[in-house]
Amino acid sequence: MKLRGTYIWAVSIAVLLGAWLFSGQVGKEPAQISPSIAETNRSDERIQTDTLPTRVRVSAQRAVERTRYATIRGKTENKRTVQVKAETMGRLVQRHVERGDAVVKGDLLCELSVEDRQVSLRESIEAVNQAAIDYRGAVELKAKGFNSDSAIASAKTRLATTEANLTRRRLALEKIRVRAPFNGFVENVHLELGDYVRSGDLCATVVDLDPMLIVGRATERVVGRLKVGEIAQTALPDGQVINGPISFVGQQGDAATRTYAVEIQIENSNWQLRSGITADIRIPVERVLAHKVSPALFSLDDVGRIGLRTVNDEDRVEFHLIDIVEEVEDGIWVAGLPNETRIITVGQELVVAGERVEPISQRLLSGNDRNPSATQKASVASF
Repeated sequence: MKLRGTYIWAVSIAVLLGAWLFSGQVGKEPAQISPSIAETNRSDERIQTDTLPTRVRVSAQRAVERTRYATIRGKTENKRTVQVKAETMGRLVQRHVERGDAVVKGDLLCELSVEDRQVSLRESIEAVNQAAIDYRGAVELKAKGFNSDSAIASAKTRLATTEANLTRRRLALEKIRVRAPFNGFVENVHLELGDYVRSGDLCATVVDLDPMLIVGRATERVVGRLKVGEIAQTALPDGQVINGPISFVGQQGDAATRTYAVEIQIENSNWQLRSGITADIRIPVERVLAHKVSPALFSLDDVGRIGLRTVNDEDRVEFHLIDIVEEVEDGIWVAGLPNETRIITVGQELVVAGERVEPISQRLLSGNDRNPSATQKASVASF
């Protein structure tokens, strides 16, 4: 009986142990095997293919040739400013100009007193006459054999000396009249009637306004593209636009600003332009293929660079970095896009590069496209 009881206990314990082990598996989900990387990629591709693509509005454009301009800030500057000075001494007896007067080359500016210059001139004239008579007499005596070659040479020298003195006296008399060196305007006067003038004292300041120069400074990136003779556009504050050739490009840069001097020569025969007026200089540097877009379409990449989103032939989004060529009133001309492309104009903020989209041209948004189905309303809500 003892042996039989032992068997009964052993069987009971085995049954209880089995029941305890089985109870741990009740309600537990079956073990799953992790999918491979290839299976994961296929799954993602299948999901992407099955997902309804975002509808975006696109504008098909073809690039056109545009001129890229270098813009330089500058100002007008008269070509010459001369401080006209007296070349002799004397008292100012007449001033023929005032500030702002227009003058022509040779016009009188200031006139000094004659003093003894007229007397000295008459003295020189008589000395020349006497020397001329002496020289003719010496020549006649030489012809008769009563004079030597040395006497002839001496008489000729005296005549030349007196003629030189006469020329100097005439120049001294002419120097009492200070004249304008060129056509221009009197910017300032420096003498008043009765002032005693010494040689080198200022009479008036005359400025030459024709031609007028537009001066500016070009950066290191731009100066290499500038050429003498290239026609530049100059915009003035009053809206006037004037064209003129580049007359000078500096070869030595400024040590502080790293810029180079640039000058454009403008015709100013009517003297309408004044010196010192602010000017915006636009100089053509190259021809590029560009598209005109609205700046509202610009996007940024992960590092903050400006670009545009477009749709390729496979209806997938592409991001292109752009280069601004020119700003106009109704948009901006940019380079960096394919010559023929479809630019996303609505919905560009909802898509990323590589994403498949449903591009809709603006001219096709009519009829049924104006009443999208419920599954598409979210993607075209921004339209």
